[in-house]
Amino acid sequence: MTSITRGPSPADDASGAGRYPSRFRESGAKARHLRAHVLVVAWLGLALVAVAGQESLPVARWLAVHMFLLGAVTTAILIWSEHFAVALLHAKIPDERWSTVRLATANLSVAGLLLGVWAARPLLTAVAAVSLVAAALAHLLMLVRLGRGALGGRLKPIVSYYRAATAALIVGAVLGALLATGGAGGPDRYAGLRLAHLHVTLLGWIGLPVLGTLFMLWPTVLGVRMKERTTKVSRWVLWLAAGGLVVAVTALALGLRRPAVAGLALYLGGAVLAADLLVRTVRRHRPVSAAAAWMLAAATCWLTLAVTADIAWLATRPLAAAQTGIDALLPVLLVGFVAQILIGALTYLLPVVLSSGPRDRAALRSLLERAWLPRLVVLNTGVAVAALPLPGPAVTAGLLLAALSGAGFLAVVVPVLVRGGRGMSSEAGGASRRPALWGTAAGAVLTVLAVLVANGGGDAAGGTSAAGTAGAGAGTTRTVAVTMADMRIRPARVEVPAGTLLRLKVTNTDTQRHDLRVEDGPATPMLARGDSRVLDLGPVTENRQAWCTLPGHRAAGMTMDIVVKGDAATEGGGHEGHTSDAAGDGALDLSADYSAGWRSRDAVLAPVPGGTVHKVELHAAHTTVEVAPGVKQQMWTFGGTAPGPTLHGKVGDVFEVTLVNDDAGMGHGIDFHAGSLAPDRPMRTIRSGERLVYRFRAERAGAWLYHCSTAPMLQHMGNGMYGAVVVDPPDLAKVDHEFVLVSSALYLGTPGSSAQVAKMRQNTPDAWVFNGMAGQYAQRPLKLKAGERARFWLVAAGPSDGIAFHIVGTVFDTVYKEGAYLLRQDQVGGAQVLDLAVAQGGFVETTFPEAGHYSFVDHDMRHAEAGAHGVVEVSD
Repeated sequence: MTSITRGPSPADDASGAGRYPSRFRESGAKARHLRAHVLVVAWLGLALVAVAGQESLPVARWLAVHMFLLGAVTTAILIWSEHFAVALLHAKIPDERWSTVRLATANLSVAGLLLGVWAARPLLTAVAAVSLVAAALAHLLMLVRLGRGALGGRLKPIVSYYRAATAALIVGAVLGALLATGGAGGPDRYAGLRLAHLHVTLLGWIGLPVLGTLFMLWPTVLGVRMKERTTKVSRWVLWLAAGGLVVAVTALALGLRRPAVAGLALYLGGAVLAADLLVRTVRRHRPVSAAAAWMLAAATCWLTLAVTADIAWLATRPLAAAQTGIDALLPVLLVGFVAQILIGALTYLLPVVLSSGPRDRAALRSLLERAWLPRLVVLNTGVAVAALPLPGPAVTAGLLLAALSGAGFLAVVVPVLVRGGRGMSSEAGGASRRPALWGTAAGAVLTVLAVLVANGGGDAAGGTSAAGTAGAGAGTTRTVAVTMADMRIRPARVEVPAGTLLRLKVTNTDTQRHDLRVEDGPATPMLARGDSRVLDLGPVTENRQAWCTLPGHRAAGMTMDIVVKGDAATEGGGHEGHTSDAAGDGALDLSADYSAGWRSRDAVLAPVPGGTVHKVELHAAHTTVEVAPGVKQQMWTFGGTAPGPTLHGKVGDVFEVTLVNDDAGMGHGIDFHAGSLAPDRPMRTIRSGERLVYRFRAERAGAWLYHCSTAPMLQHMGNGMYGAVVVDPPDLAKVDHEFVLVSSALYLGTPGSSAQVAKMRQNTPDAWVFNGMAGQYAQRPLKLKAGERARFWLVAAGPSDGIAFHIVGTVFDTVYKEGAYLLRQDQVGGAQVLDLAVAQGGFVETTFPEAGHYSFVDHDMRHAEAGAHGVVEVSD
């Protein structure tokens, strides 16, 4: 049997009121707690509104999450970590003025961050992030100074959780600023930094203080004594959780998945160890606060479940794809864990710090626990529904249930804050219901507002002030119908007299989702096909541009110019020009060597696999590869290579291709020219984390192209999303060697950027290549022996140029193009080139008469000199 000791009671250490009530009241901390928790409730209310406004507020989901975490939860942690540290260390209460300055700085910084991201002001975002880091550093310094010379107690190690958590806040703020201001780099690096930011914030800044506080708060809520081994276990848990988090966050930031999984496993081990101690603390008698106990227990369960699922996602998915699964866990962590911990802790702690005596404390607790069981059930049901893999409406319903429970908590906590904890004993007995009615009304108003905003299709406000807008169009209102389809916004140009009140009725008629953002103005949410929104720009006094914000869409031409008539600077053309960011033809040094460790693409055609059904899984993802000597480029790939894997079969074979989109933030599809079937479903665009099965029967022989089917196809194909399917003719003779060469153009630069897209439109690539790399077969020749017969399969992937394939020193005796023989070996004639238009395919055959080096080229010499060349090395 484990022995227990009383010592200072958990209630004394946890609340601070039992041990030093006079010091607490005299310091003015009670009034400061009250003012600070008004901020907590205000942030919670704003977060609820933002959750409801996802269809009408710009970056509403981001705003909701950060209002809740950075606003409400951060404020609560700053308050209570200081309060608990004083109690646990038996330290002197810090100067109220500096505590107030730290708290105010943190809240103003959070407000600046939210405003900076919402208004797309990187400078404001960066300044606010620096200010938040400064507030966090000041808080960390205060926690360190409290430990100097303090008496300390059994639970002194718990203060280390608060210090580690504050360090996590600093790291999270830095990572968040990089993400918000565009300093994260490309998509691959972005995925790792975003995951690092999520983990260090949720599991570090919030998870660590929660785990530490539960060691004292849990037995206090239950009204039992702490286990003798609590101090020892708390140290073990801190080492496991904090150490594991350091490993996981560092690994994620560096893009290393497996070490991140190991680090999270350590974190989970710490959480399970803490939970085990908490379970052993439970006794079969009525707790001090049943509501707080059940909420703390449920929140701890959601934490362990979420981290377990998190580990599973990271262990089985690349980082870019893992984001989708981890995003699906956010409702569990944000609502099931964080919100429930916050509500449960405040349910117990507010009566402790705000009451003036036992009777008042009981009354306050009774008020805060009103309808706690229905609220508990509704909240956790909502979290479960939102976490399950159910259709979108079910997830929305789950979030609304959770929001309803949160509004219910506001309904009962508002009276406490309105009255400052005074005189609640009479209310609990039924003498006065006015504050409770105020709170109930506030909760109801927030809920109704959430529903109205969520379902409203109202205008997205924006535009400029009416002051100083006089002009030829002053007082005139004009509404313009705007449609989005086929990667274009129509009309592409709107001319209005100065001062015209302009409204844009925006409708998406495309199968893809699009949005429309007006420069320095309002924006629509993402619109599905058939959805409409009205943007009110107010009086237009200067030229502006509007565009779709999806990656690459603006560069592809989804822009609209809003021009004030009479402005000579822009009436002659668009708002933004396109310029090339490369030197043009021949700019690459093809005489240089590829990097050490580089491998050329194997051009050998693999034999037809056994069986008549060929199953393939292709992952769409961004991959950085060396595309020319010393030149690395991020490509959009199928299967990690550009071109993608070559598929090989016979007439009548079935290809079952599973496309998996591992690309964060970008949709992809696939189109196989070798199949004949309705494109509606198999060629549809799938979002990040989704998969589809594309099954077709190869009814006809030939060399076929496959490519991404998502618009703008020029960009998706130009960035590497293409490949070849070889279907052998039934009478195909055996040869000694078979090679596959896919010709294409290479466009350097940031994928989807204006400069790169301009080169694609103007057909001025930086190089022309065989199998994705410029001049690779000049450095790694194709090898065979004299007298051997070789077959060369060719596919012209373009996206804008065909090919004239020629091998210097040989004559082709067999030519097969687009499903038919143009020349056979037994005929007298010969051929010098295989000419293919874009998307065509075929093969040629020849025998090399003697040893030597036979160059092969695209006989369009611009292409040959810019990379479309190689060597066949023939030995005796």
